[in-house]
Amino acid sequence: MEYISVLQFAEKFGISERTARNYCASGKIEGAFLTGKTWNIPADAVLPQKGAVQKKVSPLLTALREQKASRLKGGIYHRTQIDLTYNSNHIEGSRLTHDQTRYIFETNTIGITDETVNVDDIVETVNHFRCIDYIIDHAEEPVTETFVKQLHLLLKTGTSDSRKDWFAVGEYKRLANEVGGQETCPPKEVHRQIKSLLNEYHRNKHKTLEDILDFHVRFEQIHPFQDGNGRVGRLLMFKECLANGIVPFIISDDLKLFYYRGLREWGHINGFLTDTCLTAQDKYKSLLDYFKISY
Repeated sequence: MEYISVLQFAEKFGISERTARNYCASGKIEGAFLTGKTWNIPADAVLPQKGAVQKKVSPLLTALREQKASRLKGGIYHRTQIDLTYNSNHIEGSRLTHDQTRYIFETNTIGITDETVNVDDIVETVNHFRCIDYIIDHAEEPVTETFVKQLHLLLKTGTSDSRKDWFAVGEYKRLANEVGGQETCPPKEVHRQIKSLLNEYHRNKHKTLEDILDFHVRFEQIHPFQDGNGRVGRLLMFKECLANGIVPFIISDDLKLFYYRGLREWGHINGFLTDTCLTAQDKYKSLLDYFKISY
């Protein structure tokens, strides 16, 4: 998709730059997004009609924001933080239990344990909580390279990886890597491929669950970071569901193998991943029903 600047949009419709910028900031120009401090506006965007309003925030996102601000215990925010963090980290090998994850979130301590605990597991658990907060605060912003890198920075800051000279925290990988025995994008090609993926993804103004899953699979195939790709990718899926009024989902441990199969078979049998995510979505819907949050 071709994009134009605020100045070009203003000149095109005979309005002031300030008015055009306000339209972008208030969500009245569909598809407009920030890169740093610069607004990018779809070249085919139309002038907002008088009285146009920003897209309505979903009841779930409203509840997450309200409970985050008040630090309400025992609600959907509390439960989402613990379940999403535990399961996403566990998929990647964290040995912390669900109770330990909950204890860290609730008390900021690890508690007493007879087993050796990996410090990185603790740091990445705390960092993942911060990632979820960041997503809740910025859910309606479009996914950009800056946004993706910020999630990685939040996730990996303070870990043992961050002290390695060759590991780029908050930046794309410097060394080639693979996932599941499959080659991934060469480091020098990551920026180009991620940019291409984002441009194609943003062509869809009304994103469906299938669009989000396709983006996730392709993101994981590129594998842009040295480590943390799976967790960043699943955080982005959760964010994009919130942004597009789709009930989000959490890939739990019992669905892990089905999730991996779905990633492998996407493009051949898309139903594997779709069915797995719909099953996870049903579980999250049951939580929303319990907390009486409409969807």
